[in-house]
Amino acid sequence: MADTPILKIADKVPEPTLRRLPWYLSNAKLMRERGEKYVSSTQISRQINIDASQVAKDLSYVKIAGRTRVGYEIDALIKVLEDFLGFTNMHKAYLFGVGSLGGALLRDTGLQHFGLEIVGAFDINPQLVGQEINGIPIYHSDEFEEKMKAGDVNIGVLTVPINIAQEITDKMVAGGIKAVWNFTPFRIRVPENIVVQNTSLYAHLAVMFNRLNFNQE
Repeated sequence: MADTPILKIADKVPEPTLRRLPWYLSNAKLMRERGEKYVSSTQISRQINIDASQVAKDLSYVKIAGRTRVGYEIDALIKVLEDFLGFTNMHKAYLFGVGSLGGALLRDTGLQHFGLEIVGAFDINPQLVGQEINGIPIYHSDEFEEKMKAGDVNIGVLTVPINIAQEITDKMVAGGIKAVWNFTPFRIRVPENIVVQNTSLYAHLAVMFNRLNFNQE
């Protein structure tokens, strides 16, 4: 590996690589807490059970180089990964649907450490409207368009019941939301210029249960 610590970040990164990069970041932070100054792709590989050649290839997309037989400087690796993943810039979001999952996300202060700040939530439950959770105000859904005019928000977190998921998505997009973090098991339809990240807990449960049953046979 070359001696240059940081190079220009690549433009295009495959989605599987993007999903793995936060693992490398977390691993590097753990090693820094232990007092380590350098980490190699082999060390990362052992910690998270991913082939070392894959780790090196993934890190090549963000163009950070290390030192021969030493590895990557941990502080530089953390900085490059945090900047590339967008964790150092705060992105404001509105949450739609303050049920059990929505309420849990409002209480999750850890999201801000990864660059996401939920600044408001919307629901139609009169027992919730006008209240706050973790200092985050809950508005009636009818107030969404008005609130969008007043704030610099472009991300919507979708935690509504499945039967209104598309309706609320359409409302978000019409109001100016540019990216949707979808926690419902419904595959929402959006225009091509809208970013969607599907995170269905139920889908992940189905995979886990299936593999668990398969391994027990």
